[in-house]
Amino acid sequence: MKTLYFECSMGAAGDMLMAALLELHSNPNDFLNRLNSIGIPGVTVTAEPSVKCGITGTHIKVTINGQEENPDMHSHEHIHEHSHGEHHHHDEHDHSHGSYHDIEHLIDHLNVSDTVKKNVLGVYRLIAEAESHVHGVPVNQIHFHEVGEMDAVADIAGVCMLIEELAPDVILGSPVNTGSGYVRCAHGILPVPAPAAAYILQNVPIYNEQTTGELCTPTGAALLKHFVKEICKMPIISVCKLGYGMGKKDFEKANCVRAYMGEADCVNEEVIELVCNLDDMTPEAVAFAQQVLFEEGALDVYTTAIGMKKGRAGVSFTCMCHVNDRDKMLALIFKHTATLGIREYISRRYSLQKEQREVQTKFGVVRVKTSHGFGVEKSKPEYEDVAKIAHEKNISLQDILNEIDIV
Repeated sequence: MKTLYFECSMGAAGDMLMAALLELHSNPNDFLNRLNSIGIPGVTVTAEPSVKCGITGTHIKVTINGQEENPDMHSHEHIHEHSHGEHHHHDEHDHSHGSYHDIEHLIDHLNVSDTVKKNVLGVYRLIAEAESHVHGVPVNQIHFHEVGEMDAVADIAGVCMLIEELAPDVILGSPVNTGSGYVRCAHGILPVPAPAAAYILQNVPIYNEQTTGELCTPTGAALLKHFVKEICKMPIISVCKLGYGMGKKDFEKANCVRAYMGEADCVNEEVIELVCNLDDMTPEAVAFAQQVLFEEGALDVYTTAIGMKKGRAGVSFTCMCHVNDRDKMLALIFKHTATLGIREYISRRYSLQKEQREVQTKFGVVRVKTSHGFGVEKSKPEYEDVAKIAHEKNISLQDILNEIDIV
């Protein structure tokens, strides 16, 4: 399985993530030429070597009509959200600012694939919602400084394009070091992580190693939140390439994001099992709770027959979910079951790589699921497809299975 892993021991910013991914690309110069022609007004993105603590990596520089944001305002170069976002008292003819709708319109007309557009809009929405929450202003009323926002779109579009072209099967990341202290911005002096970044990083494992400075920016936080499937310890990967994305400032530790690209036999992730005992619910109510949890993203939901106090029969109700979904699943279990308490167990989960293809049979098209890893490969027709054909054609399931080549 082609796996991309971000090591964020010195946080993350949009330009650092782009630089790390650019080092994984087979033709960085060609990529930058294409990025500079996708239609972001006045934007020029360049890459230059950068050395931090003796390590050579890449630093990304974004200029808009020759103007670059003031790097002295923050620990990383592209913390645009801190130099914009004044949502009140702007003259409607002030063309140095744009609305959220204007940015959406720009993104929708970029010369990139539909997948990249969708991802750019998704990441940008996370940032806008965080700014909206922090400043208490509806998203559609937010106005942004033009230079800072074109800078953000360039960072986000660059990362989204690189991920599309690198095409990892799974993206994982380490817990995020946020830094500490305070950052000066247009609104004044704010604690680190800045409120917008802190809002985005909810349910993401973070820590602070007492590095004074802002290490994780809102853009970096939003890109990680959007793309990283799981925050976990680095799995066993046969690494084929490394990328170092360098920040602007110097710290005691090398100021970089490190990206690993390689092959892993399986997805190795940390999951949560939420368990409660039930003896006062109807089977229909338990089934409904299971259905709701599955619809909301649970990895698995199942029951086990148990005997409870006073000889009553009951069930042990288990919901398996991603770490980031813990709070949502807890709320749903309390809402849809009669339990008054839930137990949590942390587990390591190993998954084979899953793919799906369509097989044409004389009865019709049947989807076949294939899983592989650890030296094994398994294939299985989609039951719903087989059952539907069997019902419509009035034939047995086995007749259809005999027609399917699952090798």
